[in-house]
Amino acid sequence: MGSKGTEIVNAKLDVDELLKLLNKAYADEWLAYYQYWVGAQIVQGPMRGLVEAELMEHAGEELKHAGMLVERMIQLGGIPLIKPEDWYKHTNCGYEAPADPSVHALLVQNIKGEQCAIEVYNKLIEMTEGKDPITHKMVLEILEDEVEHEEDLEAILEDFKIMMAKK
Repeated sequence: MGSKGTEIVNAKLDVDELLKLLNKAYADEWLAYYQYWVGAQIVQGPMRGLVEAELMEHAGEELKHAGMLVERMIQLGGIPLIKPEDWYKHTNCGYEAPADPSVHALLVQNIKGEQCAIEVYNKLIEMTEGKDPITHKMVLEILEDEVEHEEDLEAILEDFKIMMAKK
């Protein structure tokens, strides 16, 4: 980030605290990426193809979010977490291994993860509003994706429940 941009953000915001929170979100994104990716590999049951495709799409978007967060942290003079084991120490949302590969269990598990991500990004929006427009815009874009992910997964889960009730 340029010197004037740095001056403006530093005057309005605790950049060290922001970097800490961005790194926590970064850890969440990597763990979400893996949770989606591995879930897509092992999913079983009715609607498996649809769920697999949706999980892979979401995995790609979570990876994109991680890249966006890294770019912004570097612009702010920070360094992203560089060791995967640190993701577990700094995560907001954690990682729930997909021990049950059923369509239903994976959908419920990933909806829970999206709901946590929505809370995380909503807090970052509140923190950056009127103080850091660049981070604010980026976080808003990520939040929009997370809300869409939740909606997509909930719609598939509802269809799954209707289909199972008709059997």
